Amino acid sequence: GVPFPQNEANAMDVVIQFAVHKLGFQLSDIVIYAWSIGGFTASWAVMSYPEIRALVLDASFDDLLPLALKVMPDSWRPLVTYTVRRYMNLNNAEQLCKYQGPVLLIRRTKDEIITTTGPEDIMSNRGNDLLLKLLHHRYPKVMTDDAVAAVRRWLSAGSHIEEESVYRGYEVDNEWCLSVLLSYQTDRETLFPWSVGEDMTLDGRRQLALFLASMEALVDLEVRGQRETQKVLSILKAVQSGGL
Repeated sequence: GVPFPQNEANAMDVVIQFAVHKLGFQLSDIVIYAWSIGGFTASWAVMSYPEIRALVLDASFDDLLPLALKVMPDSWRPLVTYTVRRYMNLNNAEQLCKYQGPVLLIRRTKDEIITTTGPEDIMSNRGNDLLLKLLHHRYPKVMTDDAVAAVRRWLSAGSHIEEESVYRGYEVDNEWCLSVLLSYQTDRETLFPWSVGEDMTLDGRRQLALFLASMEALVDLEVRGQRETQKVLSILKAVQSGGL
């Protein structure tokens, strides 16, 4: 085939159709796992087939353009922007935000490919931007400027100990955060985006933003090691059994 985005999407469509019509799977039985650039076809699949049970994106990114610009001369910026947007527009975040189901993001903190400066600058990892865009779409009233700043501080931690220190510094009450989300889900329409957080204090929004970032969406395998690998496996098991 031809290696353009629509051709890749067509190939993914064939895989889904084969799984459903030949192998006998229901869409609600399918959990998609994708690595790196595969995040494009995976996010296309869940956007196009919203009944898919869940999505796991490993070492993926929000948008190809910043990654393309980093390897080309700055004087070529207009040409690169036009070419990517016209012929290779891998805007994973845009597609992902059209999906309503469970999402697990795995950030590879030593990945050189999806960083715009280098793995030593953890905040240049485009997995951060994918997470922030997803959270901002799903919880726009929570993800205010102050809450985003708190999440960015947590994301910039270079070790699990530093992450926990930032988390404790904001005095995040996990039980309170979970109760807020469950209460909102019970009382209102559950389609994203949610309006939860609109009447919340600044401290409450910060807590909830950190809770969502740390518990719902992001796992660092390099930072957290074997313990987090087991967490990923347990989350996938829970997804398959209907626990998430």
